[in-house]
Amino acid sequence: MSTDNRTGPPSFGSEREMLRAFLDYHRATLAMKCEGLTDEELRQRSMPPSTLSLLGLVRHMAEVERAWFRRVFEDNDAPMVWSDKIDFQAAYDASGSTRQEAFTAWEAEVADSRRIERESESLDRVGHQPRWREEVSLRMVMVHVLLEYGRHNGHADLLREGVDGTVGA
Repeated sequence: MSTDNRTGPPSFGSEREMLRAFLDYHRATLAMKCEGLTDEELRQRSMPPSTLSLLGLVRHMAEVERAWFRRVFEDNDAPMVWSDKIDFQAAYDASGSTRQEAFTAWEAEVADSRRIERESESLDRVGHQPRWREEVSLRMVMVHVLLEYGRHNGHADLLREGVDGTVGA
């Protein structure tokens, strides 16, 4: 990893500004954990039998972004990125993937998520989560995705250390 170029979340702001800033901070953290690594290093798995890798995490988070923003607020039937059915585990197998493929998909999903959030009048906007068959608010979606990034960035810390010994933010 090179220098830490992430923009830290503000100490004060509205609920929406805080959620948006923390989400972007965690998105930047995942990208930072992958900096400077080759495709082969990004595909390096944690330990058998797990298929978990840094590139797999990027692919998984593309699925998460799509499932929680696009599928909830725009197109309940939008296909998943890496599987024909709702299979979040499929994204973890990055054995045939490249940085360009994974990051292009993830960045496109993040851009869609940001657009959907910014176009929403309120955190109370209601969408339909097709997997749960229930209504959810934009607020709930943003908190859920933020928690997903927090959990998986912890995995990314360990994966990066396993690849080249790099630790830290």
